[in-house]
Amino acid sequence: MIYLAAEHFVRAPQWTWYILFYFFFAGLSGGSYALATLLRLVGEPRDEAAARLGFYASFVALLVCPVLLTADLAASWWKFWHMLINVTPGDQGLNFKYWSPMSLGVWVLSVFAVFAAVSALESFALDRRDRGTVGDPGRPMGGILGRAFNVVGGILALLFASYTGVLLSVSNQPIWSDTWMLGGLFLASGLSGSAALIALMSRYRPKAAFSLGRLHEADGYFSILELVLLVAFFITIIAAGTAGMTVQLLPLWLLALVGIGSSLVAARGQMRIRPMGGAAVVARAGTDTLVVSLLVLLGVLALRAAVIFSAQ
Repeated sequence: MIYLAAEHFVRAPQWTWYILFYFFFAGLSGGSYALATLLRLVGEPRDEAAARLGFYASFVALLVCPVLLTADLAASWWKFWHMLINVTPGDQGLNFKYWSPMSLGVWVLSVFAVFAAVSALESFALDRRDRGTVGDPGRPMGGILGRAFNVVGGILALLFASYTGVLLSVSNQPIWSDTWMLGGLFLASGLSGSAALIALMSRYRPKAAFSLGRLHEADGYFSILELVLLVAFFITIIAAGTAGMTVQLLPLWLLALVGIGSSLVAARGQMRIRPMGGAAVVARAGTDTLVVSLLVLLGVLALRAAVIFSAQ
């Protein structure tokens, strides 16, 4: 079989750190919502505390995405609005282009924002109820409709976490267009970083510590997938003859591997809190989780930086 490399004929976009952090927070927002949905729907009742942390993390990470996106494009908020609404005289209406990854991404971001905001608001209402500051309203989004809402939001979250990689793959830049791994790679990396982020946030919510073992285990599986896709990524760009462009960013690639390795170590069970383990065990697990989570998040950021800046 002959591998046909793409012919690159456009100049690099010269993206800055704005777009790097947009990709970073998009992955964390989508990944956190997806993991929170899994914890709520298929986890144990005691996983609810960690699920709420995931919904909070998703919403907060999402808030900065439009700011970073418009800042990188040197655009005003009204120009971002034009990406959604066509105001051309005689052709007004929704500016939705199903064939354009950029248009799809903006719409996924906008629709997903509704789900992220509602889920974060529900989590806040439940936390208020549990503290006894208000009455007992029940689950605002409970029942079948609530589960369906989370499932739809989780699907949108996965799309949001992966579309940045797809956007790069359909460009005509070297490395980006020489592989079809970026969508899956960014998704696996985003899920791994999200598991680390929720685990890190659990330090400030003792009830969520119950889910630490589950989060570390999930992080390990995501990191294995990320490592497989990373190997496949390098195989495809080596076949295309563009792998040499990545050498200059070797420290970033190594940092990404450190993050993957850290999550794999945690997944072996060394960071889990044993029932009735005592305060010392809990404290040690919290310290280890802090170190591992920071390394994983740093690796997620390094991976995106290496991919983005290797083609510029």
